[in-house]
Amino acid sequence: MKFVVAVHGTRGDVEPCAAVAVELLRRGHEVRVAVPPNLVGFVESAGLDDAAAYGVDSQKQLEADVFRDWWKLRNPMTVLRRSREYITDGWAEMNRTLTSLAEDADLILTGTTYQEVAANVAEARDVPLAALHYFPCRMNGHVLPVRLPGPVLRTGWSAAEWGHWRVLKAAEDDQRRALGLPPAKVRAVRRIVEGGAIELQAYDELFFPGLSEEWRGTRQLVGSISLELATSGDDELASWMAADTPPIYFGFGSMPVESPSSAIEMITTVCAELGERALISTGVWDVDEFPENGRVRLVGAVNHSKVFPACRAVVHHGGAGTVAASVRAGVPTVILWVSADQPVWASQINRMKVGVAQRFSRTSARSLTQALRTALTPDYRERARIAATQMTAPAQSVSTAADLLEAAAKRGRVPARN
Repeated sequence: MKFVVAVHGTRGDVEPCAAVAVELLRRGHEVRVAVPPNLVGFVESAGLDDAAAYGVDSQKQLEADVFRDWWKLRNPMTVLRRSREYITDGWAEMNRTLTSLAEDADLILTGTTYQEVAANVAEARDVPLAALHYFPCRMNGHVLPVRLPGPVLRTGWSAAEWGHWRVLKAAEDDQRRALGLPPAKVRAVRRIVEGGAIELQAYDELFFPGLSEEWRGTRQLVGSISLELATSGDDELASWMAADTPPIYFGFGSMPVESPSSAIEMITTVCAELGERALISTGVWDVDEFPENGRVRLVGAVNHSKVFPACRAVVHHGGAGTVAASVRAGVPTVILWVSADQPVWASQINRMKVGVAQRFSRTSARSLTQALRTALTPDYRERARIAATQMTAPAQSVSTAADLLEAAAKRGRVPARN
């Protein structure tokens, strides 16, 4: 069969879809891939050749003020205008790219963001739509900080979906017009769900017990999906880690911070006070020369599946994939969250008591020291060890996802309600 995998976002958004694409390719299917231009090289290194550029540079999006500091914009109309520009930037380009790739496709797979673009192309091409969700983004009572009565939850969630749709509606109307489709009369999420899209939940129910029952089995939780790619420095890093006591890992993925050098200084100070070694993955940070020593090591990207189990604890931003990798490693987690869905994961880590979570911008040397002291206590370490045994292996997750996508492609598309 012919699958099109079109996903936008950071590496954390792209990697699960790329892993599924690799598996579908291994099974003998034709797979066409589209990702942000800054991640084309990444997916091609995973074996997905001839990937198309899809939308705008996702790293530049993350560095935009409206993403990081929207609450500082005092004027609500300014927030609305900037949000609309941010969300719809590159929409028309994504539509053109995906429309071309989707010709004669049997199924379109997308990620959690920009599902509307893919849904409209799927409708126009009359092919099934599937999406990987990295956190529970459909109506549920598990991600909010307080439990709400059913009618209140449904009304509030529907209003939020409608508000999001109104922000992007002009861009979507233009897209639907270009595709020869009539203007949409109901919110995008409703059309996606009622259109029969298969929504695979790429996380474990361990984090949201009872969620499957609440959704009555309509959305399968397949577990976190990762490529688990090796890096060129794996052997050298393993030697450094084994030469002394296990280090504490620090890494914040694609998340930009105001002062990387100050963050590294804080980490170094905290680990010195605790008598711990530090392994710092700089990610997208632009770091000047930093004097390393036997207690602190700066590296680029690392293989989470190899590195995390050999650490004392894992400190990170709280992205869905990194949360899963840290819990799967069986060591305590400390989340210093920045934005997006990260507060959801921070809340679950606190609830499970396999680690500690707090906001990055409010973190000080003192609060980080206290968080690590708590996370490294025997009770937290034991709960982390037990939680790891309940996680789904990525190989099983990706196999299950591929099975479900093959079945969906064979069934065909359910007509959507406009």
